[in-house]
Amino acid sequence: MPSKKLRITLTKSLIGLNPKHVKTLEALGLRKIRRTVRHDDNPTIRGMLAKVPYAVQVEEEESA
Repeated sequence: MPSKKLRITLTKSLIGLNPKHVKTLEALGLRKIRRTVRHDDNPTIRGMLAKVPYAVQVEEEESA
């Protein structure tokens, strides 16, 4: 059964953001603008993304 993955790209600089949002982005592994990370699609990651929708671009992808 294929599991879903999320490809998350940082689209906004961390400078000037709320410090809690910066920590959330760093916990996702996003430290530099236009960097992309992949995570499993689960409620924890979705909750983190819900806090910072203005700073990231999220794409769903299927993995085998």
